[in-house]
Amino acid sequence: MSSKPTALEKSYEPKDVEARWYEYWESNGLFHADPDSSKEPYSIVIPPPNVTGVLHIGHALDNTIQDILCRYMRMKGKEVLWMPGTDHAGIATQNVVERQLAEEGLSRHDVGREEFIERVWKWRAESGGKIINQLKRLGASCDWDRERFTMDEGLSRAVREVFVTLYEEGLIYQGDYIINWCPRCHTALSDLESEHEDVKGGFWYVRYPFKNGKGHLTIATTRPETMLGDTAVAINPEDPRYQDLADDTLILPLVGRELPIIKDKYVSLDFGTGALKVTPAHDPNDFEIGRKHNLKSIRMMDDDGRINEQGGAYQGLDRFEARERIVADLEEQGFLERHEEHIHSVGHCYRCKTMVEPILSKQWFVKVGPLAEEAVRTVDEGRTRIVPEVWNKTFYEWMNNIRDWCISRQIWWGHRIPAWYCECGEVIVAREDPTTCPVCGSSNLRRETDVLDTWFSSGLWPFSTMGWPDKTDLLEKFYPTSCLVTGFDILFFWVARMMMMGNKFMGEVPFKDVCIHALVRDAKGQKMSKSKGNVMDPLLIMDEYGTDAFRFTLAAFAAQGRDIKMSEDRIAGYRNFVNKVWNAARFTLMHLAEDMTEGRDLEPLLEDRWILSRSVKAAKEAGKAIEEYRFNDAASAIYQFTWHEFCDWYLEFIKPQLYNADDPARQAKTRRVLGEVFSRLIRMLHPFMPFITEELWQRLPDSLGSIMKSDWPVISEADYDSEAEEEMKIVMEVIGAVRNIRGEMGVNPGQQVPLLLKPADQGTFELLERNRDRIALQTKAQEVSLEMDGEQTATMATTALSTLTVLVDLKDLVDFKAEEVRLGKKVAKLEKEITKSEKKLSNQGFVDKAPQEVIQKEKDKVDEGRAQLERLKDNLSRVRSFL
Repeated sequence: MSSKPTALEKSYEPKDVEARWYEYWESNGLFHADPDSSKEPYSIVIPPPNVTGVLHIGHALDNTIQDILCRYMRMKGKEVLWMPGTDHAGIATQNVVERQLAEEGLSRHDVGREEFIERVWKWRAESGGKIINQLKRLGASCDWDRERFTMDEGLSRAVREVFVTLYEEGLIYQGDYIINWCPRCHTALSDLESEHEDVKGGFWYVRYPFKNGKGHLTIATTRPETMLGDTAVAINPEDPRYQDLADDTLILPLVGRELPIIKDKYVSLDFGTGALKVTPAHDPNDFEIGRKHNLKSIRMMDDDGRINEQGGAYQGLDRFEARERIVADLEEQGFLERHEEHIHSVGHCYRCKTMVEPILSKQWFVKVGPLAEEAVRTVDEGRTRIVPEVWNKTFYEWMNNIRDWCISRQIWWGHRIPAWYCECGEVIVAREDPTTCPVCGSSNLRRETDVLDTWFSSGLWPFSTMGWPDKTDLLEKFYPTSCLVTGFDILFFWVARMMMMGNKFMGEVPFKDVCIHALVRDAKGQKMSKSKGNVMDPLLIMDEYGTDAFRFTLAAFAAQGRDIKMSEDRIAGYRNFVNKVWNAARFTLMHLAEDMTEGRDLEPLLEDRWILSRSVKAAKEAGKAIEEYRFNDAASAIYQFTWHEFCDWYLEFIKPQLYNADDPARQAKTRRVLGEVFSRLIRMLHPFMPFITEELWQRLPDSLGSIMKSDWPVISEADYDSEAEEEMKIVMEVIGAVRNIRGEMGVNPGQQVPLLLKPADQGTFELLERNRDRIALQTKAQEVSLEMDGEQTATMATTALSTLTVLVDLKDLVDFKAEEVRLGKKVAKLEKEITKSEKKLSNQGFVDKAPQEVIQKEKDKVDEGRAQLERLKDNLSRVRSFL
């Protein structure tokens, strides 16, 4: 007799369970990884959320997937390290603290760098851990004792070591280059931090006159303000339109600067007029042309996006104001030939959404070509596998066309670049702060003010978090990591850079698999955004529906390569599933609380053999799907087994044995099987629904410790029982056929029916004979007749199965005339509704004006209506055949 409390409350209340069990897991160290363990290692590093962040739907999906993997691998007997932490988020965090200063009427320059950094650390201590608590609310089983921060002392040492090493090897250098500049944040951005958006712009066709007075050359530009920095005009040497141009010179309109005409195959023959204005200081492609042809670079814009002294009469104007003035002057002076509206893609700052400006600037760069080559090789050779494979092509395209990485940022919060400048011109990059110049001996050194791109430090995450550059037990045990789970949007921001850094400094890939998940969109398939008002707050969802239902919904729709359409209706549907599990547990535990020692040696009944076999197959299918990152398939396998096999069929089949006090041995045997199968069921559910499964595990009479420490259901070939499955399949088909007939013909649920089964062969006859009582009980049949040559009467409804025919005599059970009238009315009503929808869809005005989702809803209504109409007409025909 178990001393555990087994009785469950009538309904499941997540809020009463979740906090309690999470505290239990944490306080008992169940998330903690042991590097000295002899178990096979499994490790994941969390994509570190920004310290400024709050949990959003993308975080919820990403971390739910990771938690499923970690909980599953623990149950498979592996030593699991899930390394957590947060990113210092240079630009975002600096913006937060600058806004606080602005409320005091101050700027960061008013307080100075040192006090500003102190304020950032203070903000981090007070508010920076919010998202960690929210991840715990989601059930994330991270090793929180090892939580890291990209600005903590250990990671800062790793960052400095990497920077200095790369500099010493010539892979970090300082140089003039076109960078993406944010005039609002006053910092450089990498190509990946410049998010492209379509904006309404135009082509301005400007006449550049020849110096010799013989006409002009028309040039199309989308940014007329940058012409202030033009230093040449380029044409393609193979362009037949310009073959007669030789050593000609053009005059820059409004400015009067002489511009040489150069020939370069980069110029497209099909774009614009085929003549390209070259502005080396304000366009990356123009910069390359300028370098090739030794052109002068003129920077005509300052850091605020205003025209500088190089702009002459336009000095001091904002770039967009300058554009308007320049266009007006071009038109007034006869240089503007025409203007065409044009939608084009323009980079915007990923933080403040300001349109970025390509500007020539002295910055620090990583020469990534050699590093990228090795990263590509790791994927080529299968050392790192990207799942799904469709992302390989995108990865290769980006890596094979990669540009040097601008890593300097003109902000204060971040890892300050370890470089010093001496008056003699020497640049000193060192692991320890220098006191004198190694060349001239001067102690008058100036520290670099720029900090490193945030992605530089997070690129070291898989090994810096485990103690590198020291050789630690953690690195020895858990590096390389097993899997990285991430969204496709940071495949290059983060994943590729970790691959480059890991290969370089560890000599091994940082992860064996990269599992890339899709976006979570709203129910209409639209990207969630505050401006659209369609954002779903995970915290509110978990309050309303419970964390387990939310997690299971995310997993159930996480198909590889397919975005998730999320709606509250879907979450509510899986809350119903959670309640189904709870109710099944109430029934199960009501019977498991008693002595189950009897009946050990009895042969299991057919339904017991069947459910044991099905549970093993479900565990195998779900486990394989998890290991292959098919989380939706895993969730589906467990859902189907739980709801449709265990709850809908098995629990109904065993009630006669459970309530038969006259046969205690058989009763006990049934309880034993019920307890074993329910234990398997909640263990399969645990990675997806950690809270409710822990609550139920603790109520099982024979459970020990936490469900987190239990084993994934053991899969043995001996547990497969194909004979039982085949036999039960036929029995269930018969029962299903009878239930369908009863439902379609409107037979009262409590009314008993006469049932005739006509088997096609002797084997089926014997099978039905063995299961006559089961079938009678589940179909409410007053009698079950077995006749291979049984006669069909006029009042019998029939269903043909593969090896038998099912016949239900409806005489005295159904008023066929009344049923004909009832079905006829339903057919007429449905036909009217379908016609109404079809008229809507044939109305061009409706189709042109209605939103796409409204049109689709109407189409779905027609399709569903036609399917239902076909079923109703079939039933009507069947009823009429009895008249």
